Amino acid sequence: MSQLPEGSAEALEPVRRALLADARSRADAALAAAREQAGQQRAAARAEAAALLAAARAAGEESARTAAQASTLRARRAARGSLLAVQRELYEELRVRAREAVTVLRDDPGYPELLGRLAERARTELGPGAVVDEDPGGGVLGRCDGRSLDLSLPALAARALERLGEEVAALWASSPG
Repeated sequence: MSQLPEGSAEALEPVRRALLADARSRADAALAAAREQAGQQRAAARAEAAALLAAARAAGEESARTAAQASTLRARRAARGSLLAVQRELYEELRVRAREAVTVLRDDPGYPELLGRLAERARTELGPGAVVDEDPGGGVLGRCDGRSLDLSLPALAARALERLGEEVAALWASSPG
């Protein structure tokens, strides 16, 4: 290696300072650019995280809304089923009470006249050859040529309730709940 002549180190000092200043300037610029890029990457990562969080929150809310709707629907169906069951029980109780109420007619002093009118109706509807028998529950049963007519008190009560169909349904519509 060759040595520089004497005094060259001092002569090269401004060059060395210029190179060092240039290197520092480049390093500072590179560091500033790296910091800028890191800041942009952090901002992009935060934005992406916020978007993912918002999407996850929206998906969770939609899932919760769907689950709540399904739960509400199940609850409404269960309530409707319970209501229908209670209505069915009440209607059956009404039928039983109506049947019981008409059987007391057998003890009424006017029952023989009612029995005669029911027998006459059976003969009118079935024809003159109709066989009419008293029903043990009250009322009469008629039959003729393979046809029959049930004019028993329980059957009459059941038909009366059937005719009241809309009025009985109105009871359910006006009930609380």
